[in-house]
Amino acid sequence: MPRTTRIAALAAAGVLAALALPVAEGAITSTAPSTTADHTARLDRYYSQHPAWHRCDADDPATYQCATITVPVDYAHPSGRTLRLRISRIRTSTPGKRHGVLLSNPGGPGDQGLADPLQLKDALAKTVLQRYDLIGFDPRGLGASSPLHCGLTRNETDSTEPYRPYRATTFAEDTARARDIAAKCTTRNGSRLLPYINTRNTARDMDVIRGILGERKLSYVGWSYGTYLGAVYTQLFPRRSDRMVLDSAVDPNRFGRGTVLAMAAGAEPAFEDWSQLVARRDRTYHLGDTPAKVRAGFWQLVARADRTPLLYEGDDLDHQGQSLNGADIRSWMRWSFAAEPYQAARDIVTLRTSHPTDQSARPDTSPADPANDNAVGLNWAITCADNTASWPRDPARYRRDAHREKARHPLYGDFAANITPCAFWPRGAEPATRVDNTAAALVIQNQWDPQTPLSSGRALHRALHGSRLVYIHGGRGHTVYALPGAPARVTRTVDAYLTDGHLPKTDLTCNS
Repeated sequence: MPRTTRIAALAAAGVLAALALPVAEGAITSTAPSTTADHTARLDRYYSQHPAWHRCDADDPATYQCATITVPVDYAHPSGRTLRLRISRIRTSTPGKRHGVLLSNPGGPGDQGLADPLQLKDALAKTVLQRYDLIGFDPRGLGASSPLHCGLTRNETDSTEPYRPYRATTFAEDTARARDIAAKCTTRNGSRLLPYINTRNTARDMDVIRGILGERKLSYVGWSYGTYLGAVYTQLFPRRSDRMVLDSAVDPNRFGRGTVLAMAAGAEPAFEDWSQLVARRDRTYHLGDTPAKVRAGFWQLVARADRTPLLYEGDDLDHQGQSLNGADIRSWMRWSFAAEPYQAARDIVTLRTSHPTDQSARPDTSPADPANDNAVGLNWAITCADNTASWPRDPARYRRDAHREKARHPLYGDFAANITPCAFWPRGAEPATRVDNTAAALVIQNQWDPQTPLSSGRALHRALHGSRLVYIHGGRGHTVYALPGAPARVTRTVDAYLTDGHLPKTDLTCNS
């Protein structure tokens, strides 16, 4: 997902396959015979590497070690070009209690995971740490792992909203912007690389890491997009998948455009719920004493801001001092209605008393910060190339879809359906991965998740037939496990699964 909530928390801290062969470059098929081999002989040079582990940085603990390994750009042609992948570890397991390694991914796509072991060492229970060595990595194309760069501007990278609202008057501009981003990334990286920056190859890289570490199986924790990455791993490497925790889940069989459309669909019930909460507290917020009045007042505010932008002078640092039009408010509140409903109410109160402003910032065309350029370029690369078939190539299709989705989902539907760089992106090297297997994973899902809605968590649970769903009734926000405020029952359930390998006998419902 384009949101970086998980990595922010850690550091302080946007289709044709059935069951695949358990080999790193196996064809997508359900009829080929299975094999006990880790990989084909053509991949021996990668699986037999001996990393030179060393202290990651002089300022880091000596126990936090890093190494660089090599992986092929294209697993179908492993003798061709290669990428350098940066991996990390902290050996926290206890002799006699050790189960294996626990690899993690914080999400994105576009969130770096190299420092995850440092953060998880302090966040996980002692019983879990005794069982595993913690393994992190920056996925291919990101951070310290052969990072791709596109040469984007600050205007193309710095917005908290990567998707743009549909307006007839700006659609030509939106189309040109999307084409420019795709052209810049293609020019810098070429069609020889971009089609291979995808989730399938990242999952294959994960299995190379497993093999290099000498492990028979891989245990894993993934948040947000990391749930999709973990699900793809279970599809490609079912015999190598061990204890898999998938927190705040992407629908694995709608990845790509469907992921964003699911966000728009999920925003509507969150808006309805918010209006009910606020109406019951009309003496506090004075936004209406019925849900219908609260919603009507919100749309009046949006219409007013669309006529003349409003200067926000509240306490939200991301928006403080900004001139906000109606689309800006819709984009912001899509997140807040679900994750922070009472803060959303306070911000709506502030906006209702805000002064109109003529301030309109000109697009900043200066070069983007290299880290932002890398993260945004990587996010588009995977979002676009993983499921090329989900992205129409005709701009007119996006115009029609935006009208339709805005009618269905007024809060965010036009954002989700509008044109993106994916309309002009080089086609991916492979079709999307169809996830449909019996992996014994643990899926964690909040009721009110603004990025990966409840419907997506349930879809992942259905795709992994051996999984259990831990549903947090009333849970708000994006990502749960190993974060402050996680419900104690969720933490105990995940810790027990990682410690002894036993899933709950049935799906669980926890209260937030």
